[in-house]
Amino acid sequence: MAPKIDIGMKDKDRKAIADGLTRLLADSYTLYLKTHNFHWNVTGPMFNTLHLMFMEQYTEQWNALDLIAERIRALGEPVPGSSAAYSKLTSIKEAKGVPEAMDMVRDLVGGQEAVARTARALVPLAEKASDQPTLDILTQRLQVHEKTAWMLRSLLQ
Repeated sequence: MAPKIDIGMKDKDRKAIADGLTRLLADSYTLYLKTHNFHWNVTGPMFNTLHLMFMEQYTEQWNALDLIAERIRALGEPVPGSSAAYSKLTSIKEAKGVPEAMDMVRDLVGGQEAVARTARALVPLAEKASDQPTLDILTQRLQVHEKTAWMLRSLLQ
């Protein structure tokens, strides 16, 4: 039997925060995969710009996955690690086929905003539980996803 976790949080809060982080992980992983797919498949006059931009984005997203997953583990919960699990948890829809370049950008704006919404929804619970490590992760993710959504939206004007 595993020892009881006593980090100054109620068990129900710890579990609820881990559940929220699991949804954030699923959204983040789904967005990572979509962005990497678009990096591989983008074509057209903006190929080089988008190819490089998507690579920067998916690399940043990849690095964030481990931080989120390790926080879930630090809270004492298991981390899902399968496409089947993520598909049940994510709020992001898969792309159909290979969209045109600007449709990829539009799709990624939606994905970035979805991850931001998922992160923001968890803030009140983490604040109530005085969970500063989770709040730090959420703040970082909100900054990245809101800025990236803005940069992508700028391409559509």
